[in-house]
Amino acid sequence: MKTYSKYKKILLEFICMLLILLFVYAAVSKLLVFDQFKIQIGQSPVLTTYTAWVAWGVPFIEIVISLMLIIPRFKLLALYAAFTLMIMFTSYILIILNFSDFIPCSCGGVLEKLSWTEHLIFNIIFVALALIGVMILNQKKNNNTSHMIHKKAYTILSACMVCGIGTVSLLFLLSEHKLHRDNSFTRRFAGHPAIKAKQLDLTYNSYYIAGADQGKVYLGNSIAPFHMVTLDTILQNKETIQLTLDQDSLPYKSMQLRVIPPHFFLMDGVMPYVFRGSTTDWKARSVMNKPAYFSHVEPIDSVSLIIRGISSETRESILGKINLSGRGRIDLSRNLLQKQIDGIFDTDGILLYNHQLQKLVYTYHYRNQFIVADTDLQLSHLGKTIDTISHAQIKVGTIASKNQIKMAAPPLMVNKNSATYGNYLFVNSKLIGKYEPIHIWKKASIIDVYNLVDNTYEFSFYVHHLKKDKLRSFRVLHDKFIGLIGNHIVTYQLNTNLFKNLSPNPKENIDSTSNKISSAFAKTDIDY
Repeated sequence: MKTYSKYKKILLEFICMLLILLFVYAAVSKLLVFDQFKIQIGQSPVLTTYTAWVAWGVPFIEIVISLMLIIPRFKLLALYAAFTLMIMFTSYILIILNFSDFIPCSCGGVLEKLSWTEHLIFNIIFVALALIGVMILNQKKNNNTSHMIHKKAYTILSACMVCGIGTVSLLFLLSEHKLHRDNSFTRRFAGHPAIKAKQLDLTYNSYYIAGADQGKVYLGNSIAPFHMVTLDTILQNKETIQLTLDQDSLPYKSMQLRVIPPHFFLMDGVMPYVFRGSTTDWKARSVMNKPAYFSHVEPIDSVSLIIRGISSETRESILGKINLSGRGRIDLSRNLLQKQIDGIFDTDGILLYNHQLQKLVYTYHYRNQFIVADTDLQLSHLGKTIDTISHAQIKVGTIASKNQIKMAAPPLMVNKNSATYGNYLFVNSKLIGKYEPIHIWKKASIIDVYNLVDNTYEFSFYVHHLKKDKLRSFRVLHDKFIGLIGNHIVTYQLNTNLFKNLSPNPKENIDSTSNKISSAFAKTDIDY
């Protein structure tokens, strides 16, 4: 019996030593890079409202528990506290993995190298160790005899578990309510504006829509940039195409494919370079004479690109136009993107070009506004989405040790994605409207429709998820809504009685666009 008690005592001391090592290491790691840790806490959808308290409070509590574990009279209380804290950490990870759109990191040192699943397992192990420590110390203090003592220990442990899980869950629910319900507005739902037609499993979720024209959809691949798939809009005829360049072993970092028949573009704004080719042979050659760095790009025609990049003067986002003919002139517009906070994150958005209206359209991610401009980067008008977020609700922080600027809190996403065709702008909104049932939002994405000519909101409709996969990107071609959901491509038939200005004469639009592209291409002095 004495030997058994000796082993339990050794085990208890070993558990306490491990907990001390964990908490001291975690606290010191956080404090050494406190500015980074504070930003990571701020990015959490559970803790962002309480960033300052949590950023100082967690390391403080970890150090206090470590000190209490050293002092014999406080050891049992410290083990209960350690059990509760590890339960809270574990609950936090489970909520982040299963219920949040944001997956930040809030650990430092070696723990930062763990995946979230590995971190979850790691936490569960320490929850078990703390529980074992509590039971051993209770037995030691009460000479292994009292059943009531064990019952009391289980009751306290249960209360600690409920308290830990309940606290983290409550913080998350309060955060979700503030994020989705404090900016309510009313949507108008028309009768069956879109009816699901077809879906096709693409096997991989690395595909993106690189173009849609003349009854075809062109899919690029973010992992294999020279691999392209074409489909018709009824998703029956599928073709795989291998793109080629006039240069071998070319390094790339952020290759983007765009197809506007009879031409296609392969572009990388990080390296940077632009390749252009014909859709007859799918071979491309370099066409950019001057280096221009960009993060977003959309071709207007065969010799003109609109881009979003960073101004060398202000270090803020800027829109521009590249002319690939002649000397490769680059025109920049310093007035289209309007800074509210930092000029980088607050102006982030989706860059589009409407070939039917010949207009540039830029939809902000974090405010209820979109820009409509002509091909000379002159503002046509500013449009507003139907929500009330006129000022970007973001926080930006600086990590001095790494000279980095990052989001210091989860941003309030207003417009996740958008597409434009005919007279319309289609916006995938991330804000729930007044009187809209929350259970629908868990099963579908919302599309708000705006008329770019009248500058009005028309109506909204839902695009349902496929199991747990949400709509990640989409295009509109004539009377078809084409979306990518997980590994699948889906098409919806749009009600032309409601969409009266999508494409009154598809053939006329196609011929007109092709003629403009061919005419522009004829002016260039670059030969194929």
